[in-house]
Amino acid sequence: MTMQHDHHGEIEFTQDYWDNRYLTADRLWSGRPNVQLVAQAADLQPGDALDVGCGEGADAIWLAGQGWHVTAVDVSAVALDRAARHAAAQGSELAARITWQQADLLSWDPAAAQFDLVSAQFMYLPHPAFEDMCARLAAAVRPRGTLLMVGHHPDEVRARGAAVADMAWSAEQLAAALDGSFEIVVAAAIERPATDADGQPIAMRDTVLRACRRL
Repeated sequence: MTMQHDHHGEIEFTQDYWDNRYLTADRLWSGRPNVQLVAQAADLQPGDALDVGCGEGADAIWLAGQGWHVTAVDVSAVALDRAARHAAAQGSELAARITWQQADLLSWDPAAAQFDLVSAQFMYLPHPAFEDMCARLAAAVRPRGTLLMVGHHPDEVRARGAAVADMAWSAEQLAAALDGSFEIVVAAAIERPATDADGQPIAMRDTVLRACRRL
């Protein structure tokens, strides 16, 4: 389920909403992997990765290009079809390292200790559904594996009046929700370059949590 920021009204948490949203454009997102994913995952040893809310597949494709075997999950069948085509365009060897799966992350359970990396980029759900999802994602991380969660910093979305303003979270909040089986590697607000509605360069702050499960 791709719960990225929405400037077009209230977000709905259904397949129909996201299928229709993707059908409004040939490409909804940039096609580039998320900056914080690249920064935080570039030094990790490839293994099995879960890309949560994969959308049009840029993160999953980047991970596969780094040697990861990726399970990429989204609620939108339109997004997944588009993502699979983008992966195929990169070659059959890369595409074979990605499994595309349709699922509703309000309820989907990836099962415990299945992945060496669980990445959730710009995922937004109402409380307490978000906390419930986070618990399931944390449980899916293997010993010595990494949980990486990135979102817009609460101050950024509130200043812009985005629809996810009431669903944004800080790194400190995410870290506090993890149990003692995780070591916090990064919990910070980190800037990245972006552009505003007029195409002018700006700096935006992201919430970044990177945590490693202990043995």
